[in-house]
Amino acid sequence: MAAPAPQQGQGQKVMVAVDESECSRHALEWALRNLAPTLAPPLLLLTVQPLAPLGYVSAASFGAPPPELIKSMQEQQRELTQALLDKAKAICAEHGVNVETVVEVGDPKEMICEAAEKKNVDLLVLGSHSRGPIQRLFLGSVSNYCVHHCKCPVLVVKNQG
Repeated sequence: MAAPAPQQGQGQKVMVAVDESECSRHALEWALRNLAPTLAPPLLLLTVQPLAPLGYVSAASFGAPPPELIKSMQEQQRELTQALLDKAKAICAEHGVNVETVVEVGDPKEMICEAAEKKNVDLLVLGSHSRGPIQRLFLGSVSNYCVHHCKCPVLVVKNQG
């Protein structure tokens, strides 16, 4: 079933998924340049924190990892996420666009689709990492997954540069 069209004058509820990549920044800037007049404020900025690789930490520490190591890793991840969101919010502020940030934890492919559905967005915008067919085979493609599994329209912005 297609997502309902926004009411006249209401604007579109748009979510942009961001990560640390140049492709992500390009997609955000593209959305701001091309969609700003049609947005229903605020623009949603989503980032997904990967699950901590505790299995590797356990193996490296010969058993149960010390709680302070886990806490330190979690704090470092929070700081990196906050820095990423601060950069994205600054880009939006340059365009005069208000934002709401959303942080999820888990597999990016699944969490992006779940967040888009939970927030009932009209459009999801993603950057394309432009991986070759071999990399896509082994690494998968977040944008490809979202195109096929999200319940809303998905716009994949390719970086031409």
